[in-house]
Amino acid sequence: MTTASLFIRMLRWRVAVTLWFFLLIGAAAQGPLRPGIALLLAAASLSASYVVATTVNDIADRDVDRINHPRDPGRPLVSGTASERDLWRTNAIAAPLALATAAVAGGPLLALSAGSLAIGYAYSLRPIRLSYRTWLAPTILSVAYAIVPYGLGLLAAGGRIDHVDVLLCGAIYLLFLARINLKDFRDRAGDHAYGKPTLLLAHGKPVTCAVTGIAVVAGCATLVVALGGHPGVVAIVSLFAAAILAMLSRLWRTSDPRDEQIAIGLGAKMGNGLLACTLASLVLQAQGASEGMQVLAMAFLALVYGSVLITLAGHPDDIEIAYKG
Repeated sequence: MTTASLFIRMLRWRVAVTLWFFLLIGAAAQGPLRPGIALLLAAASLSASYVVATTVNDIADRDVDRINHPRDPGRPLVSGTASERDLWRTNAIAAPLALATAAVAGGPLLALSAGSLAIGYAYSLRPIRLSYRTWLAPTILSVAYAIVPYGLGLLAAGGRIDHVDVLLCGAIYLLFLARINLKDFRDRAGDHAYGKPTLLLAHGKPVTCAVTGIAVVAGCATLVVALGGHPGVVAIVSLFAAAILAMLSRLWRTSDPRDEQIAIGLGAKMGNGLLACTLASLVLQAQGASEGMQVLAMAFLALVYGSVLITLAGHPDDIEIAYKG
């Protein structure tokens, strides 16, 4: 496997799309969204930083992944399509690429990219190894996966931090925190075998679901304030929150591993819908659209994502579980 193809494979697109959402939200919050070289460089830096994180994590967690992902083509070290040396080579290219593209985009972006790389290495490698720290793992990882992308988008758009940025950052941080906590359900067999004290294994399912639910409610409430608090926005965000919490309740009640993953996946789709609504609202607001038009666009997206949820929930046997993180 060539380094280029391995780079693309390690850029696991399901999570990468979420990171790009955060990047665009950060840029759109600064005014009219105009794709330019700075934003493209920021996206390239973010992508390379994520490849650094995934390659080093796959090396550190190879034995764990043999249990959790024995036949996953997204884990080339486990599947045998790439060697540890191949991953380190890809890592050695991705890290300077992340820094170089950020440096060209501007000094402040370089600082954010360096911070993201530091978290990526600290998460997987000794002596810090955040992935073995029950509470620090999700809270610090969410900084790299939510706040850093938002900050890159903000700086690439030439913006300055104000109270709206603080609220939006807080909202997406909490929503991502809720999402990353649930990854432990997928990985608990290997985590248990190798003594990873994840939130799920250390404190159980009720605590994990409760922490996630609190993060969802707090994140949605913060998002409503960030978007201006229009009654229509409150209603739409509340509907998404209710759908996510319903899937969380389903997760709490079931003991079947497949049904757990279906509930998590459907909840994640509603989270993506919430991000799409947020981006649409910010783009329209920057273009001077009325609040009514913003709410109408959000309502349309809510209808689309709601239809997807109803369709998938009605045919659970047809759902293919293929989450990559």
